[in-house]
Amino acid sequence: MKPIKNLAQYYVDLLVKLGIVRFSILLALALVALAVVVQVAITLVLKGSVDNLDLVRSVFFGLLITPWAVYFLSVVVDQLEESRQRLAKMVSKLKDMRARDHELNIQLQQNITKLNQEIEERQKAEEAREEAMNDLETEVYQRERTQVELAERTALLRSFIDASPDLIYYRNAEGVFSGCNKAMEELTGKKEKQLVGLTPWEVYSEEVAKQVVETDREVMTNNVAMTYEQWLDYPDGSKYYFELRKVPFYSKDGRHLGLVGFGRDITERKQNQESLEKASRDKTTFISTISHELRTPLNGIVGLSRMLLDSPLNTEQRKQMQTINVSAVTLGNIFNDIIDMDKFDRRKLELFPEPLNFEDFVVEIENLSALMAEQKGLRFDLERLTDLPKGIMVDATRLRQVIWNLVSNAVKFTKQGGVVMTVSSDIEDDQAHITMEIEDTGVGIPQAELEKIFAMYYQVKSSSDNLHAVGTGIGLAVSQQLIQMMNGDIAVDSEEGFGSTFTVNIQVPYVPEYELEQSGVPATTSSLNIFLLEDIELNVTVACSLLESLGHTVTVAMTGQEALDTFEPERFDLALLDIQLPDMTGFDVANRLREQYTTLPPLVALTANVLKDKNEYLVKGMDEALSKPLNVKALSEVLNQFFVADKTQAVAKLPERLPSNDVNAALFSRLLDLDMLDSYVDIVGTAPVYDNIKMFVELMPSYLDILDSNMVARDQAGIASEAHKIKGAAGSVGLKHIQSVAQKAQSPEMPAWWENIDDWVEEIKNEYQHDVDVLKIWLESKGNK
Repeated sequence: MKPIKNLAQYYVDLLVKLGIVRFSILLALALVALAVVVQVAITLVLKGSVDNLDLVRSVFFGLLITPWAVYFLSVVVDQLEESRQRLAKMVSKLKDMRARDHELNIQLQQNITKLNQEIEERQKAEEAREEAMNDLETEVYQRERTQVELAERTALLRSFIDASPDLIYYRNAEGVFSGCNKAMEELTGKKEKQLVGLTPWEVYSEEVAKQVVETDREVMTNNVAMTYEQWLDYPDGSKYYFELRKVPFYSKDGRHLGLVGFGRDITERKQNQESLEKASRDKTTFISTISHELRTPLNGIVGLSRMLLDSPLNTEQRKQMQTINVSAVTLGNIFNDIIDMDKFDRRKLELFPEPLNFEDFVVEIENLSALMAEQKGLRFDLERLTDLPKGIMVDATRLRQVIWNLVSNAVKFTKQGGVVMTVSSDIEDDQAHITMEIEDTGVGIPQAELEKIFAMYYQVKSSSDNLHAVGTGIGLAVSQQLIQMMNGDIAVDSEEGFGSTFTVNIQVPYVPEYELEQSGVPATTSSLNIFLLEDIELNVTVACSLLESLGHTVTVAMTGQEALDTFEPERFDLALLDIQLPDMTGFDVANRLREQYTTLPPLVALTANVLKDKNEYLVKGMDEALSKPLNVKALSEVLNQFFVADKTQAVAKLPERLPSNDVNAALFSRLLDLDMLDSYVDIVGTAPVYDNIKMFVELMPSYLDILDSNMVARDQAGIASEAHKIKGAAGSVGLKHIQSVAQKAQSPEMPAWWENIDDWVEEIKNEYQHDVDVLKIWLESKGNK
């Protein structure tokens, strides 16, 4: 089978090689030849011989039929060959395709494996994504919930912050506001969105902003919290006192972001402090009042005993009168200590130096000290170690108080022996250096107590003797401060059981003898008619005795009303008016007299208080003031002031007074601006004035509240500003008195403004309603006409 297949393949290859035509001719010739051979062979077999015709016929039929059959066969074979070749090619292609398919199948398997892996990975990724999405959703939910909770907490915190009465604010590192609470909005008068972006200079007054910026800088620079106190202004002008705390804050990386500020209103605390100070002032007033009440009879005792000592007495009577006099003086010094204790607490101890005959001063101390020691059975010795200056410039009352205190203590704490006082002096560069030592043989002071005895209220305690527990513990403290104010000091040297030595050193101006003589008071020889208003019989007796001994005539009134009823200005050359009376004050009497009479004699106040500043008496209607008990020197100074050459001289210099006997008219004139009110009422009538009064009364409480806040703050500008408003309001309704007081309150340049502002403000608060009532009475009188 294989040879045939090979032969067929040879046949086909030859056909392809020779071509159809040549192969057909060749094949045809071969077939013709084959046919001739076959014909010959068959003929030979059949006939035994071959004819030429048989050969020709075989050749002819072979040539006629064979080419076409061969050609047809060749075409078929050629086509078959072509088909075979195409088929072979197709088979080859199929093989290639199969190989390719196999490769693709392998690649497909690989891809399917990878795809399966990818699908598996994607499924896992999808599962992971779904899980992540679930986690994310959970996280988002939790975050949203956290944000909601944070928002709720923020809102709650904001509510707390806004509800807080304390100031809360934030400023960034540039000092610009970043936020605040409601309290801060009320303080600044700006909403938070208006406040954000502003600096303190754009929010506060210059004075307040300066302190705010300085403290901000200190907090930022030093990176420390800071607490301080400051007055802040509200938009309506009221002031409140705040305790402010500023705290720096930072980012997580430690970067300085700014500061948080807190402010607590402590105005009430400040007002309480002011109340305590007012209580202290009230205590001072109380002490002064008690002092007056006690001094009044005491002054009578001192004055009468002094006068009796100048009269003829036997030895026993003189000794008894000296005892009375020394006891009264001692009690007076205790009063001085009590008053000075109060001034010591308020740091208001003052000195009023005047020329003093120092030799006479030492003699006075010697006489009184010897008498005190004698009463206790002790001896007293005074030793002058050097010549003493004739005159020095010193507050004699204060120096006498100190020395008397030391001598009194020496006598008090000495049971036997005595007290020795030594005095020495040295003058250098017009300054007198004076040393006084008071040495006693008393119980002494323990060494452990020496450093404490000058402390206020401290009382020395002794284990062996209770004498040290006696006393108030204020005398030495006050004495030390007084001596230090005289450029000196007090030293003490003591040993328990062997006595004590107190050494006083002062440095004061030296006064030559001729200047001391010039400072004396010339005696007044003119006989005067003097009107005396005094409600204490003992004081009347003392004053009358002194005045009559100087050759004057005295007429006495015991009450203010009696004085007003009996006083006739043309009868008297001088009026001495006690300040504290049972029915009114001496100031009331003076003002009533000035309202009632055009011409008056000099009106001189009599006061039991220690007289330091006469201005307050002059402001309240007096021409001069004297302390009780009266003494010749002070009285002579006043008399010489008014009656040097001619006793009518004083009358000429006094101002004219209101020429009216109508008390209401005088009151109207003093309190109201009658010229303005008359012209205004004549034009518009009384109804608009009543409307103005109503508005004034409605406005005054707010004015006074703001004025009070500025008073507590001691803000001079704020006080003046509110006083100016009150002055304008009072002037618009014709309240002349309130307007004039407010004018003083709005003028800080006035002398002693701070010392008087409290009184002026109280006068406005206490009297404006009274003046309004007077104005209404005046309007009613106008309406009835």
